[in-house]
Amino acid sequence: MADSPKSSKSGSGSRKRRPFTSVALWIVVALLLGMALFSLLGRDGYQQIDTEQGLELLQGDTVEQAKIIGGNQQRVDLVLSESFTDGEEDKGTKVRFSYVDARAESIVDAVEKAEPADGYTDEIASSSWWSTLLLSFLPLLIFIGLFWFLIMNAQGGGRAMQFGKSKAKLFNKEAPKVTFADVAGAEEAVEELDEIKQFLVDPERYQAVGAKIPKGVLLYGPPGTGKTLLAKAVAGEANVPFYSISGSDFVEMFVGVGASRVRDLFNTAKENA
Repeated sequence: MADSPKSSKSGSGSRKRRPFTSVALWIVVALLLGMALFSLLGRDGYQQIDTEQGLELLQGDTVEQAKIIGGNQQRVDLVLSESFTDGEEDKGTKVRFSYVDARAESIVDAVEKAEPADGYTDEIASSSWWSTLLLSFLPLLIFIGLFWFLIMNAQGGGRAMQFGKSKAKLFNKEAPKVTFADVAGAEEAVEELDEIKQFLVDPERYQAVGAKIPKGVLLYGPPGTGKTLLAKAVAGEANVPFYSISGSDFVEMFVGVGASRVRDLFNTAKENA
C-alpha cells in the first residue's frame, strides 16, 4: 500500500530552508573575512625578534631608524641598512622587539646610544576605534552566528525561531488520492470511519437532526498497520486537507512549546478547512 505523494507545500518546506541556511553560511563567511581583513590590516611588514637580538642590533651600526612605542604595545620598531638573519631565517630590514616596563628606561638609553642615521621617534600606541569595536564584538558575533546556524538546523530552516509553530505537513488535495479502496484488511475500521467521512462531506445532514461530530478519533495499533493510511483515506474520500505530524514534534525542551504547537496545528487546520 503506497502512500500518496506529499504536496508541493510540503516539498517547498525543504526549499525554504535553503535561503536561511545560506544566510547562516554568509554570516560565517563574513565573520571569517572580517577576521582575515583585520589580520591583514594589522601587518606592517615588521618581523618579530627577541629582545636580546634587538639590543644587539642597537649596539651595532646597521640601525637607520628607530621608533619607540609605549602604551599597551611596548615595543621598538627598527629599520636596518641590511637584512637581519636569525639562524637560517631572513627577517628582512624591518624588525621589532618587545620589552617590559622594568626595562623601558634602559631601552630608551640603548636607542639614544645607537644614534640611528635617520633618528628615532617615540609614540603611544592606541588602537583605532574600528579595531577596538571589531575585537569587542567579533567573539559575540561569531557566537550568535554559530548559535543561529545550529538552531536553524535543529528546528528546521526558516522555522528556527518559531518554536511554537506546528511542524505539520499538508498533503495536496489535487495529488493522487488515497481512498478506502486502498485500505485492505481493516474493514471494521473503514466502516466506522465512513461515518466521519459522511459528516465531513455533508455536515448539514447531521446537524439538522442535532448530531455532533466527535472531537477526535483515536487509531491505535503497532507501527505499520495502516493507521496513517486510514486517516489519509478519510481525507481523500471527503476531499479535505490532510495534515501529518509526528508525536515527537510536540516534545521539546522548552516548557509550553508542545501545547503551543497543538493549538497552532488546529488553528492552521481550521484556516484551511
